[in-house]
Amino acid sequence: MSREILLLVDALASEKSVSKDVVFTALELALASATKKKFNQDDIDIRVEIDRHTGQYHTFRRWTVVEDDMLEFDGKELELAEARERDPSVEVGGFIEEPMEAVEFGRIGAQAAKQVILQKIRDAEREQLLSEFLQRREHLVSGTVKRIERGNAIIECGKLEAVLPREQMIPKENLRVGDRVKAYLMRIDRLGRGPQLVLSRTSREFLVKLFELEVPEIEEGLLEIKEAARDPGLRAKIAVKANDPRIDPQGTCIGMRGSRVQSGTQELAGERVDIVLWAPEPAQFVINALSPAEVNRIMVDEDNHAMDVVVEEDQLALAIGRSGQNVRLAAELTGWYLNIMTMAEAEEKHQEEDAALRETFMKHLGVDEATAMTLVQEGFATLEEVAYVPIAEMLEIEGFEEGRVNELRSRARDALLTLAIASEEKVENVSDDLKGIEGLDADLVRKLAENGVTTRDELADLAVDDLVDMTGMEAEAARAIIIKAREHWFAQ
Repeated sequence: MSREILLLVDALASEKSVSKDVVFTALELALASATKKKFNQDDIDIRVEIDRHTGQYHTFRRWTVVEDDMLEFDGKELELAEARERDPSVEVGGFIEEPMEAVEFGRIGAQAAKQVILQKIRDAEREQLLSEFLQRREHLVSGTVKRIERGNAIIECGKLEAVLPREQMIPKENLRVGDRVKAYLMRIDRLGRGPQLVLSRTSREFLVKLFELEVPEIEEGLLEIKEAARDPGLRAKIAVKANDPRIDPQGTCIGMRGSRVQSGTQELAGERVDIVLWAPEPAQFVINALSPAEVNRIMVDEDNHAMDVVVEEDQLALAIGRSGQNVRLAAELTGWYLNIMTMAEAEEKHQEEDAALRETFMKHLGVDEATAMTLVQEGFATLEEVAYVPIAEMLEIEGFEEGRVNELRSRARDALLTLAIASEEKVENVSDDLKGIEGLDADLVRKLAENGVTTRDELADLAVDDLVDMTGMEAEAARAIIIKAREHWFAQ
């Protein structure tokens, strides 16, 4: 019988191209399962050990050692005190084993044993195929739709199967059995029946890999895709950079008569792809990203990582795009918040900002409107600039003699000190439950206090847009903080 086991292991290992140890392990599981069935005890733990050299095997009943008074499964667990009566050195988490009668190999339920062995071998084969696949570092996967399950497409990629979830398919895309598709390997799920390749056709990475396939200059390092943004199935933007000055990056990616970009569009179910030039200067990159709209000028707000983009009236619709698509993709591509406005809107905003700044200078510096206007026109935008800009720069302003400049600087510093004290006093009035909300740092608490928000309930009552306006934070972060602030309502 021992020789029969060794022959079986040799045959299965050779037939299925897996290691003998995998087959031995599968046989041990099959024998353990058969032992439970023979004694009609499914609630016990059985371990079978096969000698890899002789083929002889032994069966043991096993108990896991648990803390005293923590017993949950009588058939599989022993309390520590009882376990130490059998083995004084055993610890919690260890095992107590005792030999038991082994079933004969020839009397095993053949079908059950076969299923366990074949499943174990299939798992090992899948792991081996997956390992070989990963070694090739293939991220762009090609395959055939084998079947559709609950809206998800099962893709046959050589000897491997992958799943393309419904939410990762391009909208309005209707895949059918037998269709050839390309997709991006998004991740590997190791749940359920073994490792599963999960694909995506909506990710930006899929777009990038497609163009790397279509444009050999990218693989050669002559061209580089710096960024990409997509509205799957509708429109996309790719920012490219040439590493060789002799190459036209846009023309190379577009191809002769648009052949390369059209090939990508066909694979993306008609998705229109704009090729734009990447630029190291953020403002120029934004101008390029908003193509085909023509930008008149840009005002950069570094503090809020935002830009006001000014266009002519006849370029406004083009810059924004259908349902805001063009500006949304440009913002995603560049990483900047973009506010598109016409020349008239920009002028109106500029006048409002100048008026507010004049009021600030008049109020805190005690100057008349003419002096405040002069400071604004000379480019002073904050009290800090008035207080700390080099004195020589202020002396260059016509009509600003040294005595007047020193007085303005002194008043500005006094005003900043007064505002800082007032701000600290407001923060002192902020409730502890507001300060303790996850995601709120000292700077955000101060901004909330300056806007009259001093309790958790007051924060919870805010709309997302209100919190964004008060703090300048991203909408998603603002939404998360408001949800945190409201948690105690639901708990109650």
